[in-house]
Formats: sequence, structure tokens, C-alpha cells
Amino acid sequence: MRRETQTPRTNWRARCEEAGFGFHTLDDAPYWDETACYAFDAEQVDRLEAATAEVHALCIEAAAEVVRAGRLAQFAIPPQYHELVAESWRRREPALYGRFDFSWDGEGEPRLLEYNADTPTALLEASVVQWHWLEDTHPKADQFNSLHEKLIARWRAIRGETGLQRLHVACMKDSDEDLGTAEYLRDCALQAGWDARPIFVEDLGWNGHDFVDLDEARVEALFKLYPWEWLVRDAFGPHLLERRMVLVEPAWKMLLSNKALLAVLWELHYGHPNLLPAHFTPQRFASDYVRKPLLSREGANVTIRSQGVLREQPGAYGAEGYVYQGIAPLPGFGGRYPVIGSWIVGEEPAGMGIREDDSPITKNTSRFVPHYFV
Repeated sequence: MRRETQTPRTNWRARCEEAGFGFHTLDDAPYWDETACYAFDAEQVDRLEAATAEVHALCIEAAAEVVRAGRLAQFAIPPQYHELVAESWRRREPALYGRFDFSWDGEGEPRLLEYNADTPTALLEASVVQWHWLEDTHPKADQFNSLHEKLIARWRAIRGETGLQRLHVACMKDSDEDLGTAEYLRDCALQAGWDARPIFVEDLGWNGHDFVDLDEARVEALFKLYPWEWLVRDAFGPHLLERRMVLVEPAWKMLLSNKALLAVLWELHYGHPNLLPAHFTPQRFASDYVRKPLLSREGANVTIRSQGVLREQPGAYGAEGYVYQGIAPLPGFGGRYPVIGSWIVGEEPAGMGIREDDSPITKNTSRFVPHYFV
């Protein structure tokens, strides 16, 4: 694995926007960054793919154990929703996708930092945009990227499992990134045969019996780029208990998108080469660790304690509790720190996206950098 500097394509903005990727620049700072790329060999890609499949299997086993043992309170899930989550798991309601974040420099084993299993973004850029970059700049190389084909196939499978035809695809207003991701997933659903309709989360209604859109059409199936932990705390949250629509992602994803999963994984698979030590209290660590709020996103309120130095990101999380995780420092490439996002679609590894920062904590301002392999 190596970081290479590149000359950006003269038409890179137009190529991004052709793919619906209008948020390539955020607050006048580049988000998509093709002044560099990361290069791998085929053996490294095979190792990352195998680690992704392995960790996904461990997570599914952990979810089963949490439900079996009734440990949902450790995940800060409100008690009135425990049975909703447990029943969703027992039914194995269909799931679409997720993204594992690994620390890895191409040597040894990738180490899991966290799993965004509910509302992962950086998807359009990982799927379509960096593939266009590869075709334009490295046409003889390859890329760990079958996201587009697998997303369409997975949407087709979910349509078959549910027997439904109409799907509403929701995100919040005033977020270009969320809208771009939601529209990309809606396009994949349309290609899979769904009657896929856009809606903003704020425009969902309840008519006393069903969730409805602005035209009073019943919402039969809803993809929501909106966290479950927010959904259950909203005013309409209690209506979810009536199970009047299919949700993607399903309620059982609350178990996998929560940092408490990290402690359960270590408890069940102590010493596993793809995992880091993780506990619910810091006393198990002699010195260095990372403290992560159970529900934090984009590095918010994450604290790194290393060699007597504390680095902390601001944010609004922490009241829900913390997990304490061993440190796997992100590799440094000339002062740039990449985190590898490895995607799962359904049950299958599906591709890689890399975000890098000038800090060891990956944030919502971190840049997306493409990759290739030979």
C-alpha cells in the first residue's frame, strides 16, 4: 500500500457532477481529492475482502448473542423498543449495506475501528465517482469496487423478500451529502424494479393508521438515511411499534451501528486478529485507549489518550455512555492519515473507499481519496 501524488483531471468537477456528485467541495474546501491516490496489489485487496467477510460474520453472531442474552440496555436503546429490535432480528428483516472502518497500512491484518451499519455515507464517491476516475486515469488497473452491481442486486432481492413494489427513499433536508447518497440509492432501487419515490424525513406523516407521504400515499417500505437512535426518539417514534411499514435499514441494525458492539465482539472473540481490545470501562487498560460515545458520528466526542497526551473532538454525544477501545494508530503517509472504509452489501464484501485527514481522528471534513490495484 502506498500513497501516490497525482495531477487532477482538468475536467474532474464536470466528471463528478455527471455522476450526481455535486458535493465534491464542502465549504470551499475539497472533499473529493484526486491530487493523490492509494495503490494496492491484488493480494492486499484479497486480504481486505476476506477480513471484511470475517468481521461481518462476527457482527452477525454478536447481534444474535445480544438478543439471546437480552443485553439491549447496554446499547442505550430505549426499553420500549427492545422487543421491536429483538423481533426484527428474529425475523431477519432484510438489510441493505454497511461500512467497516479499518486501520491498515497494507501489512498484517486490518483492525476494525468501528462499523457504520445504519446510515453510512461516502457511498456514491466509493461506487461510481472513483470508478470514473479509474477509467480516466488508470485504465489498465483495477479497483476493489463492485458496489453498483451489488446494490442493484440487493435491492432486487429485498423487493423479492418483502413482496412490495413501492419504496420511499428519505433523507433530511439541507444536506447535499445526504441527498446525493439517497438519490444514488434511489436510482439503484429504480434499476432493481422498485417504484422508488423521494421524500424528506421531515415530510413523513402519520394519518392515524399508516405513515404517509405528502400525497397521502401509504409508505409501505422506507429507506431512511436517518439514524435509528434519532427515529425512536422523534415524536412519531412510538408509531414504529405498530410495524406498519418495512424499514431499511431494519431495527436490528441498532445493534451493529452502536459502539457497544465493539466491546461485545471482543468479549466473544478475545484476541481475534481483526479486532481491537474493547471494554465498557477504562480500567482494563493500563495506559492508552480511545474513548468513543456509543452513538457518536464522524469522530464527535472521540478522545484519544496516547503517551500521556489527550486529543478530543467536540460534539454533542456522550450522555448515552462510552466504549473504551485499544489504539490502532492510523498509518501516516507524509502527515496524511487514511482510514479504509470497506463496504458490505447484503452479506457480501463490495468495495473500498478511503478517507484521509491531517489528524489521526477522521472527521466529517476528511477528504475522500481514490484507489486502484494492480
